[in-house]
Amino acid sequence: MEKVVLKANKRDVTGKQVKALRRAGILPAVIYGRHVEPIAISLEAHTASLTLAKLTSSSLVTLDVDGAEFTAIVREKQRNFIKGVLTHIDFLALDLTEKIRTKVRLTYVGVSPAVKDYSAVLVHRLDALEVECLPVDLPERITVDISSLKEIGDNIHVGDIIVPNAERVLVLDDGDEIAIIATLVKENAADVAADAAAAEAAAAALVPDAEAVTPDISVERGKKEEESAPKK
Repeated sequence: MEKVVLKANKRDVTGKQVKALRRAGILPAVIYGRHVEPIAISLEAHTASLTLAKLTSSSLVTLDVDGAEFTAIVREKQRNFIKGVLTHIDFLALDLTEKIRTKVRLTYVGVSPAVKDYSAVLVHRLDALEVECLPVDLPERITVDISSLKEIGDNIHVGDIIVPNAERVLVLDDGDEIAIIATLVKENAADVAADAAAAEAAAAALVPDAEAVTPDISVERGKKEEESAPKK
């Protein structure tokens, strides 16, 4: 894997003044980690955007901050919802001697005979695997060959996926969980609606007096835009 280096400078500008940096073509960012105090930095926006577009969430990047180097991964990207441009980056600094847990993207490749011969639809139930390993062993992506999906109902489990550096990379997802499955296509939306209505009716018949229960939803709240943060 080619070493990716981004030049950066320490940044004193915070709060609402960060908007002026963006207008000047500067991308604000922050580095944080278990052994690193948060460091506010700035990157050249155009160069950084081109470089980061080529990386996955598990790609290692070296940040050269005024001569000091930090090995990190991108933990969060913030964008302007209208223009789509990057507005802020969170980098997680890594200790190369300590194992980390993170998600690695799944890339599905090949041709499925179930799709080619039986017009099946491939349902992707997982788009990433959670792994634990040393940073130097962290795969940028995990490739899954779908050519084994030959008939309707065929699937690939997490335990079937070949992970790079498997002897040094521990997959934390359940090996019996289905990552992708070949299934039939519904003829039209009416069929789907009819099946859903029938399922709801059957459930209601089994438990006629059950009260509706709203499931608990765990929401991960992202940090607020840096402009809203008070000056220190």
